[in-house]
Amino acid sequence: MLIFAYILCFLGGYNYGQLWKTKRYEAVAGIGTTSFFGDIGGFSQTENILGIRDFSFLQTRFNVSASIRYRVTQDFSARLSLYTGLFHATDKRGSNEEREMAANTTFFEPDLIAEYCFIKSQMENSYLFTKGRRTRFRSILSSLDLYAFGGIGGLAYSVKGNEELVAHGFDKGGFTAVIPAGIGLNLYIMPEYNVGIELGGRYSFSDYLDGYTSQYSRANDVYYFFNVTFTYKLLTGDNGLPAFLSGRKF
Repeated sequence: MLIFAYILCFLGGYNYGQLWKTKRYEAVAGIGTTSFFGDIGGFSQTENILGIRDFSFLQTRFNVSASIRYRVTQDFSARLSLYTGLFHATDKRGSNEEREMAANTTFFEPDLIAEYCFIKSQMENSYLFTKGRRTRFRSILSSLDLYAFGGIGGLAYSVKGNEELVAHGFDKGGFTAVIPAGIGLNLYIMPEYNVGIELGGRYSFSDYLDGYTSQYSRANDVYYFFNVTFTYKLLTGDNGLPAFLSGRKF
């Protein structure tokens, strides 16, 4: 009888450890900042060790995002993300203040991204948590997922320049490939949703995201997103689709 009880406990723990399979789809919304590094603004390499001085509030703007994540395994996910927002570049701070160029870039970025969770929260394997109850020994550290991501994307962009940039002549926009990569973390609040933060950089295959390139340029443009995210988990139907598409009731 005792052995039978142990078997039931083991199987019960195993089943609850597989609960992520019932919520494979996650809807994610994010909002945050953009930091742009192009050929307008910034300091020359001799004045700027490791590029630290190029991080500036003057170059910071915002972005918003929406994503659909699919849990392939408990640790590995794939997601489709859409970002939109603004980049800003200005010579007001840097090695070329006398040029007085400035540009505002509106962008739209779709990405296909793979994520790997290398530090996994214990909450998905907690019976009490999956039932929406408080766990007695729950801590912040035990509630965190830490993940790395990378993928491929595209950037559609439109540039507006000030008088100095217009007089020089500039590229007004276009489309280019980008490579996203970064890290993020999620904090488990309830079984249905998480909050988190994500820092991601993009390498662009274009040097004209600010409409301008210099003869001294040695690399294409790069930019960074820092986002606060909110994740809502969708029940998965018997046919593998989200429940609202499969007819399964929440």
